[in-house]
Amino acid sequence: PTTQVDWSAGAVQLLTEAREWPREERRPRRAGVSSFGASGTNAHVILEEAPAEDEDTVGAPSARGVVPLVLSARSAGSLAGQAGRLASFVERNDGVDLVDVAGALVGGRAVLGERAVVVADTEGGALTGLRALVRGEGAPGVVSGSSGTLGRVVWVFPGQGSQWAGMGRELLDASPVFAERITECAAALEPFIDWSLIDVLRGDADPGLMERVDVLQPASFAVMVGLAAVWSSVGVKPDAVLGHSQGEIAAACVSGALSL
Repeated sequence: PTTQVDWSAGAVQLLTEAREWPREERRPRRAGVSSFGASGTNAHVILEEAPAEDEDTVGAPSARGVVPLVLSARSAGSLAGQAGRLASFVERNDGVDLVDVAGALVGGRAVLGERAVVVADTEGGALTGLRALVRGEGAPGVVSGSSGTLGRVVWVFPGQGSQWAGMGRELLDASPVFAERITECAAALEPFIDWSLIDVLRGDADPGLMERVDVLQPASFAVMVGLAAVWSSVGVKPDAVLGHSQGEIAAACVSGALSL
């Protein structure tokens, strides 16, 4: 550093050696770089780190189906502007993978006070929702609002009656986390059953099996603990769990009170 400046005065510290720069949760690191030219030309650039990639998901096949496009901004006007820019991007890039777009929106971006989510499974559905946000109108698959006091999360596990044939098919194909947990459930059940849990959840088994209590209850249990694993994998953690009827067993398993 130049000796012509008294660096001990003021709050400016020169970086003369490498220093750790810790990350803040859900907030990217940014740096300001200033250049003050001798001829009077001044410049300032703000740099932001690229979104970090999860090594466990790099190269994983994209999940198809319904995708949440999450937006946040400091004001309602800024949120509408962001929705408009995203709509223009989707329009310009025909065939864009909504899963990749959704990942970019939540990866490394700061979460601000005005928020919205557009849930869609096609480009057309995404554009309809985004344009509704731009106009400040409601639309199916669109939820918007302001953040408030952070509440607690409670997971409620239901009893039988909510099952249907093939109820695990899409998640088995789309979510490695769900598929892994279902495989664990299948292995635990195998010594005690004469049917295939995975075939039942895919809808490949005899439809009459879902009318048997000894089939539908274990199948529903497996789906519940599988869904809990999916939510946990994206950072959603319950403060409490509740269960009704057979859901009590799933709740106890998810809470750690019972092992699988």
